[in-house]
This record gives sequence, C-alpha cells and structure tokens, in this order.
Amino acid sequence: MNKAITDGIVFQPLPFAAGLGVWSSGDGTPGSDTYATSGTGVFVASDQDFGGCLEVQKTSTVQKVRYMGETPILPGCYLRITARVKAVAGPLPNVRIAGYAARNGGSAASVPTSVGPQITLTTYGAVVEVSAIVGIGDRTGVDLVWPNANYGHFGLDLTGPSGGLVRIDDITIEDYTVAFLPDILGSVDVRDYGAIGNNVTDDSAAFEAADTAAQGREIIVSEGVYKMGQDVSIQSRIRFVGRVTQAADKRFILQKDFNYQTYVDAFEDEELAFKKAYQALLNFSDHESLDMNGRRVTLREPVDMQACDPSRTSFATRRVIRNGQFQPAAGSAWNTENVTSQATYSPGNANTLTNVTNVANIAVGSLVLGSVVGREVYVTSKNVGARTLQISSGLYDAAGTQTFTFRRFKYLLDFSGYASLSQFVIDDVEFQCDGQASAIILAPQGLTFHVRDCFFTKPKDRGISSPGNGCQGMMIDRCQFISNEQSARVQDRTTISFNANANDVKVRDNRSSLFKHFGVIQGGGSTITGNHWFNGDSENNGVRRGGLIFTQPNCRAAITGNYIDNNFIEWTNESQADPAFTTGYSFGGLTVTGNHFVCINVNSGFNYIVIKPYGPNHFLHGLSVVSNVFRTFNGNINRIESIDTTFGNLDYGRTRQVTFDANVYHGVNEPVFNPAYLSHSQSTPSSQWVAATAPSLPFLGRARYIEAIAADGPLQNGAGQVVNQIPYADNNYGTDQRSVRFVFDQALRGTIRYTVRMDNPT
Repeated sequence: MNKAITDGIVFQPLPFAAGLGVWSSGDGTPGSDTYATSGTGVFVASDQDFGGCLEVQKTSTVQKVRYMGETPILPGCYLRITARVKAVAGPLPNVRIAGYAARNGGSAASVPTSVGPQITLTTYGAVVEVSAIVGIGDRTGVDLVWPNANYGHFGLDLTGPSGGLVRIDDITIEDYTVAFLPDILGSVDVRDYGAIGNNVTDDSAAFEAADTAAQGREIIVSEGVYKMGQDVSIQSRIRFVGRVTQAADKRFILQKDFNYQTYVDAFEDEELAFKKAYQALLNFSDHESLDMNGRRVTLREPVDMQACDPSRTSFATRRVIRNGQFQPAAGSAWNTENVTSQATYSPGNANTLTNVTNVANIAVGSLVLGSVVGREVYVTSKNVGARTLQISSGLYDAAGTQTFTFRRFKYLLDFSGYASLSQFVIDDVEFQCDGQASAIILAPQGLTFHVRDCFFTKPKDRGISSPGNGCQGMMIDRCQFISNEQSARVQDRTTISFNANANDVKVRDNRSSLFKHFGVIQGGGSTITGNHWFNGDSENNGVRRGGLIFTQPNCRAAITGNYIDNNFIEWTNESQADPAFTTGYSFGGLTVTGNHFVCINVNSGFNYIVIKPYGPNHFLHGLSVVSNVFRTFNGNINRIESIDTTFGNLDYGRTRQVTFDANVYHGVNEPVFNPAYLSHSQSTPSSQWVAATAPSLPFLGRARYIEAIAADGPLQNGAGQVVNQIPYADNNYGTDQRSVRFVFDQALRGTIRYTVRMDNPT
C-alpha cells in the first residue's frame, strides 16, 4: 500500500531549487525564519554530486533545516525521510533527521522523540546518507514514534562543532509502509493507529481506528499490554499477540471473532476472559450464544454473573453459554458462609421475616434453616434499613420470634445478583465441582431458564438452586447429576440435584446418582419425564429418602416414564405458612404414569409414594397412579403407598378422584387398587355379610362407594336351595369404615364379587 499512489497524498517536499522561502532554520512552523533570509544558507545550482542543493554554514549548536509544508501523519502509514549530505569545509559536524510534531491547529504534539539516529561526517566531499522512519505505531525500526501527531515539519539537524560548511541534497519523504506490513492486504496492526501497549495509555481509540481501517482485513494486536479505558467494539477479525486490560464496567465486544478462545487470547486470563465474553454476549445482538470452544475454565472464586456487566440488573433476551467446562480452584473462596440471626415470622405475611438481627451479613441466595422451616427455602432479597428478608416460601409452623441459620453455598456461576433473568440457556457444559463448589444459582425472578445436555459432577451442596421464582418455566433436559456423596449412607447425605419454587418446570431425560434428593419442587404444573434418579446405598435394610419432593399440596404435576430407583415420591405441604386445611385445594393434581419403581435391600415398611400433611383436615382430591411397575429386590415390602402422620392425617371421608389401576406389583405383599375388584365368600348362611376391603384400597382408605355387585356362583339358603337375589350394600361400614356390609332379605351363603372405591369418583 502506498498512500501517494492510492490516495494521491503528497508527502515529498519541494526541492531547494523551488526557493528557500519554504525551508526554515527554525521548527518549520509558520512565521519561523527561512533560509531565504537568514544568511546562513544559499542555493547551489550545480553541485557535482547533487545538482541543485542547499549549502548551510553551521552557526548554532543545533542548526535546523525544516520543510514548512505540513507532511501528514496517518494511521497505518510509515514515512521514511532521507537526506544526502557532504562536508565541504570547516569543522565536521554530526547530522540527523529531525522534525516538529504538530496537531491540527498548529499546537505541538507530545511525542517520545523528534530526532532520528545521528551520523558523524568524517571526510570532506564524501556523500553520506542519513534517514529515519516516522509513524504512529511503536514498531521495531520506527525511529520517530508519533502517536498523537497529525502532521510534521521534517528536515535535518546539524549538531556538534560549529563553523563548518555542509551541502544538502533535496530531502525525500516516501511512504515506506510496505516494509512493516508485508501482508498489508490481509491485516492491520493496532500500533499503526496509535496504540502504545504500555498498560497506562488508553488505547481504546487506536483499536477502533484500526477496526475502521481494516475493512475486512484481520487486526493484529502486537506484543504489549493495551489498556482499554472505554467501551470498545471490534467488527473485524482480530488476532492477539499482546493482551488487553479493561475495567469490569467497560465492554470489549468482538463481533467477528466472538468466542471464548479469542477472549482468552485477548486477556490471557481464562476467568477474566469468561467474564468479559459473557459481558459482551449481553451487549451485542448479533450473537445469541457464547461458544466456550470446549475449554475448561478454572475459577478462583464464584462468578457473580451480574457483576460482569454492572449496568444490568435484569435481562430478558435469549442468550446461550455452550460447549465448555467450569471447575473451582482450591481456596477459601468456596467456603460456605453461615449466619445465625433472630427473626420474627407471621403466617399472614408468609414470605417475609421481620426484625432480623445482623441482616446486613445475610446474603441473598442463602438457605434458611430452622426447626420449623421446610426444605429448600431461600432468601430472595433483603432490606437492610427495614431489617427484613424476603424468602421463597412460607414456613409451616414458625409464628413468632426464633433463631434461624442462613447458609450461603458458593456456586461456580451465580446469577442471584440479577433482579430478573429470563430466556437464558446453558448448553453442553460440564460443571466439575470437585466437592468444593455448587454449580448454578438462578436469579430471584425470571422465565424459562434452560439447562440442557450438561454434567453436574460432584457438587459440594447443590447442582441447581433457585432462590426465588427465577425458575418459572425452567427446563432441565438430558443432564447428568453425579453426587459427591457416592460412598455415604442415605441418611448421611445432604446434597440435592435441583430445586424449583415456581410453576411449569420441565425436567426431562436426566440421570441423577446418589444425592439426598433428586428434586424439591414447590410450584405447580411440573412435568417430570424420562429421568432416572438413583438414591440407594449398600446397607442391608437401608434407610431411603424421598427422591422427588413436592412441597405444595395441589402440585398439578405429571411424573411419567421415569426410573425411580431406591427412593420415593414425597408429597407434602411444608411450604404453606398455615399448614392446616381451611379452604381451597388440598392434596391433588398428581399423575404418576408409566414409571419403573425399584428398591433393593430395604425394610418391609418402605413405600414408593408417601403423602405427608403438615397440618390437619387435608384430603386427597386428584391422584392417578396408572400403568407403573413396582419391583423389589432382596426382600419384599408391604405396600407401595402410605401417609406419614407425623404432623397430621388425611380426612378419608373427603377423598375424591383417585385412581390406582393397571400397575404391576413384584415383591409387594399388599397390592392396591382403586377401584378395587374384590370378592367375599360367606360359608355360613347369613342375611348380612361383612366384607373387609383392607389392605386392597390405597392408603387403607375407607370403603366409600360400591360400583358393582355380582354373584360368583349360586347363592344358597340354609336348605341348599338356590336363591337369585342381589343385596344392597352399606359402605363405610365398621368402626374404621373400611368394610362393606351386604344385606339380603334372607340368610344366604356363597360368594359375591364387588367393585369398591375409596373415593368419590366425581
């Protein structure tokens, strides 16, 4: 590239033959003395070596010769100034190329140096050539680095002893850029546009100038440390030899080469590179995803995702982080923080703790622990001045003032600093927690957070935590959760794969191994399909915990096609501030269909479905358990279902719309059905036959409805005569109301079959 040719720019000064009025004996600035009037220089028309030339007598310590024309200094352009000189008489001086650096308007530009290398004249009549290269970029071979200059007045200096007579050939200035950019057609260097690379000077403008000039070519960031003091956006391809530094609140957006590896090259720090790349992801609409290039990022501390771009407290445009790994570096930054504080709770203000002592030290996202606190209750926000905390759910029996523990786990990626985050996706990422860190904590509010095809390996405490309603519509698909408690007994485990507080959660095709719980779900409308969660251990007659926990009674959930291995579905109302039923919906809306339930080496009292009301007067209103397989190994269990009456029992007289049908029972002593198809044989003639339905109805429910009665063979009176008669039935019979009384108008014996329900089917 030659600007004189391509852009028609004139660099070459006028020859001395054109007149000495444009050649200054000062700096070359307007008004300075010229050799036309100074008396120290004359034009020689026919020197045998030079032809026309300037003859100067050195009378000053530094005898200057400057062209008064303004030679432009352009980004990406390097000029070579050349002068041929010879000593004619008198003391032999030194000679060097020199210039005056100026800014638009004529003021002096601050530059590192304004003189080139010096040569000493040693012989009279010998022609000596002296040259220097000037340009914006600090490159090897550039003598005059002028990053802040717009133009210059160039010429030469005579230094050393005075009194000598020197002749100077016409000075030449040529575009010498090609010597520095042999591949000029394919790249531009930020140094050519004023970048200094000393980590002090702000090189932001130089980077953007290089980007503007690139026009499809690659930008080269040469060796150095380049401070980006402002937001910088680069639209061109870019390659880093040096590195950049930038404050957290400034953005470095690489539009063409937007991937994690480029940011690693730019910042030479993989943790900082991720933060800056994530920041850019939120601020450039042409990219919906950040490709981690399969790289593993070692984190020295939890990444506060909101702090990566402090100006944003909410975000609701789809963005994706994909194809990478995160792991913690050992250190105290991952230590769990525990704060113990006294607080007051009122069920009428179910999601608020008031009069909280030490509230300033309680972190948002802390797990709330106490004797009357349900599972997976988190701090969603705090007001230090008001001494209040907002929490993710009600507390089931906490009215009054008491002491709570607030436990803050440390997560590799921490989104809790956002007020709201929606439509965020993490795809094909492995969280190698190494037993030191948890993986992800969501924002307190937001929609459709999506985690897919990810591995959560050995989280210290949690895989995915939702401290509020940022899990609304959350999707967890095709992920693997591998516990850090593989060798621990079930009763000793503390880790949980995920929790959710809001509605419409989808958990599909995941695998979870050896956690305390697979999931704790507070919201309604969840779909749990195609998963395998295994929570067992090698203990004989071992303890088993709930694998999937619902903490609201009307959960409206579908559990379909899962492999539920050595754990049970636990259905509670522990998230209700007033756990006693008064009005509204009680336990209902749960469908359990087409699942495989398996247990090994458990005691006979183990159950696969456990309902645990935390207060009185609750009842079942909508439960369907259909087409499942219940299988035990190494010993039988008595039943698949039970009520945990620690806090309260169900009102069996209000049970409605319950179906247990088409299930397969292997190793279960007392299969259950609703409706149940039962028979009763009466060997002694009687007009009242009493048939016990236990243990065939689910949850040992009452015999509430008789749907059908049929004689199985002849009914006979005491004389052996066949009597054709259909009895009427009394349901809810007996002190436990679990029997049916069939009443005939005479004493009969024989067998009848009947269909009985423990619910109101309408």
